[in-house]
Amino acid sequence: MVAAASDRGLSLAPATGFSSPPAVGVTATVAGHEIQVGGPRLLEETGQPEIGAADAWRADGAIILHVVRDGIMIGGLKLADEIRPESRDALAALHRLGVEVVMITGDAAAVAGEVARELGIDRVFAGVRPKDKAAKVAELQHEGTAVAMVGDGVNDAPALVQADVGIAIGAGTDVAIASAGVILASSDPRSVLSVIELSRAAYRKMKQNLWWAAGYNLISVPLAAGVLDRVGFVLPMSVGAILMSLSTIVVALNAQLLRRIDLSPEASTRAVLERTN
Repeated sequence: MVAAASDRGLSLAPATGFSSPPAVGVTATVAGHEIQVGGPRLLEETGQPEIGAADAWRADGAIILHVVRDGIMIGGLKLADEIRPESRDALAALHRLGVEVVMITGDAAAVAGEVARELGIDRVFAGVRPKDKAAKVAELQHEGTAVAMVGDGVNDAPALVQADVGIAIGAGTDVAIASAGVILASSDPRSVLSVIELSRAAYRKMKQNLWWAAGYNLISVPLAAGVLDRVGFVLPMSVGAILMSLSTIVVALNAQLLRRIDLSPEASTRAVLERTN
């Protein structure tokens, strides 16, 4: 918006006394006037009506912000979320894995519903105050489901802590990053699939290595102890020790195979979609 104003040759007065009341909007003093920009709750607090075009904008699924000067509504802003193409791929892959996708947002129900319909999101909690996001996550957990929360803002931090797995966008705020257990290196939503792919691959290796280690011990220890002594076979202790060391080498080499997994967002998403076709 600032760039657009500059392109049109408009002079911009400096803003002072900036504040950002949670779930209300922003307030600052510009050219001696108190300017407030926010959503429905700003109108509730100031007792001002909506802009005349609000109903038409809402029908388009747009985000509507109002501008209030010294307590009087003077205009509005129509904003629309641009859905990234990779978001559709991420949602499709998550659904292939049987993951239920839920959106928790402070946006109005009409806006959230439009995005949900376009992406195929399963459930939507709209108009949620920042302080209530964690409660929504807890509500999902009480339904008996494990919840992975993806967020990037200060308002998402409590919900990231509440979730079973908190996933922060690497380009997000420091508070969100500090609150999460997993941090994505990029803002690509398909990176969530990379996390799932790595987690499942690591779990498979854990089970494989457990069987490798247990197998060597289950075979070599009884033989070295003389379980087949009656038939004249006793495994020398030195050979048993070698087998024990060999099991450690096999486990370490098997774990190194994890390095062969391509964890780029594109490859992880493609692997899920191809595997479940």
